[in-house]
Amino acid sequence: MSQIHEECGVFGIFAPQKQDVASTAYYALFALQHRGQESAGIVVNDDGVFRTFKDAGLVNDVFSADALQNLGEGNMAIGHVRYSTTGSGGRENAQPIVVNHLKGNMALAHNGNLVNASELRDELENDGSIFHTTSDSEVISYIITKERVKRGSIEEAVLAAMDRLKGAYSLIVMSPSKLLAVRDPLGFHPLCFGKREDGAYVVASESCALDAVGASLIREVEPGEMLVFTKDGLLSDRSHCGGEKHLCVFEYLYIARPDSIIEGCSVHEARKQAGRFLAGQYKLDADIVVGVPDSGLDAAYGYAEASGIPYGIGFIKNKYIGRTFIAPGQAAREDRVRIKLNVLKSAIAGKRVVMVDDSIVRGTTCARIVKMLRSAGAKEVHVLSSAPAFLNPCYYGTDIDSRENLIACNHTVEEIAEIIGADSVGYLDLSKVAYLTGGDGKGFCTACFDGNYPTEEPTVSAKSRFERWERPISENPKYRK
Repeated sequence: MSQIHEECGVFGIFAPQKQDVASTAYYALFALQHRGQESAGIVVNDDGVFRTFKDAGLVNDVFSADALQNLGEGNMAIGHVRYSTTGSGGRENAQPIVVNHLKGNMALAHNGNLVNASELRDELENDGSIFHTTSDSEVISYIITKERVKRGSIEEAVLAAMDRLKGAYSLIVMSPSKLLAVRDPLGFHPLCFGKREDGAYVVASESCALDAVGASLIREVEPGEMLVFTKDGLLSDRSHCGGEKHLCVFEYLYIARPDSIIEGCSVHEARKQAGRFLAGQYKLDADIVVGVPDSGLDAAYGYAEASGIPYGIGFIKNKYIGRTFIAPGQAAREDRVRIKLNVLKSAIAGKRVVMVDDSIVRGTTCARIVKMLRSAGAKEVHVLSSAPAFLNPCYYGTDIDSRENLIACNHTVEEIAEIIGADSVGYLDLSKVAYLTGGDGKGFCTACFDGNYPTEEPTVSAKSRFERWERPISENPKYRK
């Protein structure tokens, strides 16, 4: 947990005629790759016949030309890229999840985390359900399937399931004849939809995926809303709407791509605004402002713009390495920062540097980057975080499941500066974070910063809570008191 990891990315397409929807989903998943690099999958619906391919790895590694060709044409498809916030990152947890039930097929792609997943899974297992994964997404698929067997349509089943699901879920659900887009009533994570000139509707976690497949953004799926795409058009059910919205503010600070639009606001502009706020808080004497790629770049530019200190390129990023990089062995893991980033020495040598990053989690990665700047000849290094200090676990889909490794929970700002080797450290003021988008400061979840959870906290929150252990049951975090 040296850095925050992402959520997941979901995508769906409903086309009026049969076409190469697999390739469309493939391009969209490329655009969403930043949201998860552990596994990827696509399910194509060809007149009610579901064809599936998914595996562990990046989109480009999972899908060969033959794999896409074998998925074939259809009029619907859904896709998923995953980072595991519940359960392991192996192939068994790759999505979309496909269920064959009494009334047909269903495929589901999920972004988010449920706070009552453990209770629901216990209930389902006691009723005889057999789980094949260790993710809470399979719990959602079981709940919907149980309701579908009893009800007349997939949309009725999903609405009934929503009454039982608590927490964060942006879902795309595919039946033999319909595509559904569903967002939890609190709207923790984004979900938007648009339309192409050929009449195909597309749904995605972020608008950058719509851009990648030539679709124009229509709007966000509202918190609590269910959209139903059929051959007869688009229907909207708002029976679960009306509650207070709690969009994860970290979508703007780190998770989303800067070219995405969320709730009408540019992610790029929100990050620049964070930098401007930092400039108002920390008036530093320095020669250059640099951002840590990629999420720190926009905030660094905003800081430079507001402070008058020149903005410069301080780091060159290896473009062939994603946000997660698997290094063989501990020694290699220690060097992973140098493999991903290199300092532009000519820009840094002899300079007083303001380094802007998107967050400080454990401080280990930040310490290595500061050391690199020192080695390149920086006279001073002042580290600013465009996010407030992380003090609490996130239960809604970001990979922070405990306080023990959060550096801000155990050290003062002065101590953190000493630990990471910086001359000073500063965090974005918590009172500013809700105003990044220029609104009224309402409608965001900031629980990881202030502990104000908009739902009940889960009784069991460990990432491994659904793993089956060979060790004594008392060592399983699910059963710890």
